[in-house]
Amino acid sequence: MEQLGKILIVDDNEDVLFALNLLLEPLSEKIKVATTPERIAHFMTVFQPDIILLDMNFTRDAISGEEGFESLEQILKIDPQAIVLFMTAYSDTDKAVRAIKAGATDFISKPWEKEKLLVTLSSGMKLRRSNREVSILKEQVEILSGQSSPENEIIGESPVMQEVFATINKLSETDANILIMGENGTGKDVFAHLLYRNSSRCGRPFVTIDLGSIPEQLFESELFGYEKGAFTDARKAKAGRMEVATGGTLFLDEIGNLSLPMQSKLLTAIEKRQINRLGATQTVPIDVRLICATNADIRQMVDEGAFRQDLLYRINTIELHIPPLRERGNDIILLADYFLNRYARKYKKEMRGMNREAKNKLLKYPWPGNVRELQHAMERAVILGDGSMLKPENFHFSLTERKRKEEDELLNLEQLERQAVEKALRLSQGNMTRAAEYLGITRFALYRKLEKLGL
Repeated sequence: MEQLGKILIVDDNEDVLFALNLLLEPLSEKIKVATTPERIAHFMTVFQPDIILLDMNFTRDAISGEEGFESLEQILKIDPQAIVLFMTAYSDTDKAVRAIKAGATDFISKPWEKEKLLVTLSSGMKLRRSNREVSILKEQVEILSGQSSPENEIIGESPVMQEVFATINKLSETDANILIMGENGTGKDVFAHLLYRNSSRCGRPFVTIDLGSIPEQLFESELFGYEKGAFTDARKAKAGRMEVATGGTLFLDEIGNLSLPMQSKLLTAIEKRQINRLGATQTVPIDVRLICATNADIRQMVDEGAFRQDLLYRINTIELHIPPLRERGNDIILLADYFLNRYARKYKKEMRGMNREAKNKLLKYPWPGNVRELQHAMERAVILGDGSMLKPENFHFSLTERKRKEEDELLNLEQLERQAVEKALRLSQGNMTRAAEYLGITRFALYRKLEKLGL
């Protein structure tokens, strides 16, 4: 017989408690007993039973069962999916029907038949597990429906991209944890989806957490979930992303943003392959493949004490480096054409392509924002462009403008420095020692400035 989980028995007859405990102890995970219904709320919160065997009559009277119905109502307020099996020596059909309508799972008469009792408990445990599975499925639908998937197509023919594709193909037969590294805008999330689609876990949940957008105080509840009442706004229990991803893949984007305390909790979950919801006393087993991504220099963070080395070892069984766009050569033009066609269709523009000068301009630009910046540049060019071909003047790069401003500021600073040195020389009447004192520098530093400024 399969294990019956955790059982709470509530009965004011100690002989009944002893007999049930003796019978069920070898078949259950754990048993707790209570002689009064006043203890039910405590055990529901602390013990969190899978099945509750509840007597219907206590001190008020012997046959009406009203105390049992009141206790049932209290239990279902705490856990609407609780498995409650009523027990009474005074059973009748009307009372049984009322019990089922009120939310009880089944009805057991005293004295019980051993085989019938065990079958009833086994059915109750199966229902409990089914309810949990349905709850997890609902959480998966809720979380996955709120996630947006990036574009599936990855465009690239350059040698560096062919190396990336070759590595991904090799990883299709493994469940190893993967760390994707690359600059902002290189499409790390797109490659994470590609790894998932090429894995044996494809078709199972793919759950994402963007650690750069979740406040630290919410990370633990998002990753591990929580029980009802775990904190002020926890009005109902909720499975965490790691629990929802069980059987599938969990993608932790921008893992370099994770604080050291949260790194420790994540490491514990990975090592033990189990998690604790906030406010829960029992653990939940997990089976997830981790794909992490970061644009940070993670090893430098380890050297600086900002990232745990043992966690790095756990998440980077395989490292996948995504090259920046500036290193991908003619992929820039392939991607530009792809985005041009997409946005021409979207905005109903009759654009066939770009002229040679426009392509040369795209190839010479360093693309600090990588593919994401190119995508935005192409969309803007298509929206504002006229005619059938895009020209160089259709592209305006913020980096070029920023560099020009920086150069202007540099020239202004140089001019100010020249004016200060000239004024110091005038005030000191050419005395180099006094001029250096006016400027707050050494004579040697002043000589170097004179040489630099050509004075």
